[in-house]
Amino acid sequence: MYKLYTAKRNARLHHQISIGGVIHNHCIALHKRYYRLYGKYLSTQRLKAHIAKRKKLPEYAWWSALGSQAIQDIIERIDRGYQRFFQNLKDRQAHQTTQTIGPPTFRALRKAKSFTLKQASWKLLGGNRLRLGSTIYKFAESREIEGTIKTVTVKRDALGDLYVFCSCVVVSASPCRAMTGKRAGSDFGLKTYLTGSDGTAIHAPQVFKQELGTIAKANRALSRTQRGSHHRTHARRRLARVHKRVVHVCQAFHWDLAHQLCAQYDGIVLETLNLQGMKALWGRKVSDLGFGDFVQILHHVAVKTGTMVHHIAPWFPSSKRCHVCGTLKACITLRDRIWTCTCGVTHQRDHNAAINIFLEGASSLGGGHVRLAAACNGC
Repeated sequence: MYKLYTAKRNARLHHQISIGGVIHNHCIALHKRYYRLYGKYLSTQRLKAHIAKRKKLPEYAWWSALGSQAIQDIIERIDRGYQRFFQNLKDRQAHQTTQTIGPPTFRALRKAKSFTLKQASWKLLGGNRLRLGSTIYKFAESREIEGTIKTVTVKRDALGDLYVFCSCVVVSASPCRAMTGKRAGSDFGLKTYLTGSDGTAIHAPQVFKQELGTIAKANRALSRTQRGSHHRTHARRRLARVHKRVVHVCQAFHWDLAHQLCAQYDGIVLETLNLQGMKALWGRKVSDLGFGDFVQILHHVAVKTGTMVHHIAPWFPSSKRCHVCGTLKACITLRDRIWTCTCGVTHQRDHNAAINIFLEGASSLGGGHVRLAAACNGC
């Protein structure tokens, strides 16, 4: 991801993104009309041919400002959305899932965010210069582009800033790092973000909670403005700027923590979280901590560093189980942070869960019996 420098020529990209939103709504209307008249699904081939003919008409000639491959990508995105919708219907009828996925819908033009170019209409000129169509743009080259570029996507955020995303084919190289010989299990928590089987405790900054006052103030300022006015546009951007700062701080914490864990351990065992159930119980705090985003980032960093990340079964009783004798405590709630087993050992809830996660991960990977001392030391 590279941010484009602000320039007057960027207005062309904003115009092309808006054209993509218009074509998206037009294709959705055609899908709905075709199904209402014939009860069938409109194929991508017929839809692409229709758009190509429509562009030749004088009243739709302005659609040509957006490349043909970008239009084809919009049609293919809609097709993939309908395929997911149809597959979800089949899965629900077969009682294979309870998740509900809706079909693609209309969207406001201001919510149009991106368009994608494949083989044509773009060229990397070297350095931080990129040609899109017939216009040359400059971007902030924060790092070199690795691999062979296959697609280029231009995205616009809520602030109106433009970014370039390059999808590349990279030949994976074997990671070169000094192995530490350490492994550990980690338990996620609401009070302590991550508790390790070796006794480490990591706390996460709840950025959204800290910015609640600023967000509430920006929301009130937005609600006082009149719809369609310039003041409302400025107020909406101020609110988007606060949310963007929250996202960046959370992402920085997740990336730093992932690199720290991958440099410290050769193997990491995690529990499989039911994020939807956790959000239903504790709501905003789960989203603020961002467990799911962190796990994705950890897997990405682990592939590059050669660290193994393993997940245990989702319903494993890590908190209820004594890691010394294996006894399950029948009644335990979130308020029970410290509890004593029948064998006489007193456990700190999160640390005990982390040790159990490590032991279960080692056994599920075929490691056989793991000594308690090894589990406690993270070796």
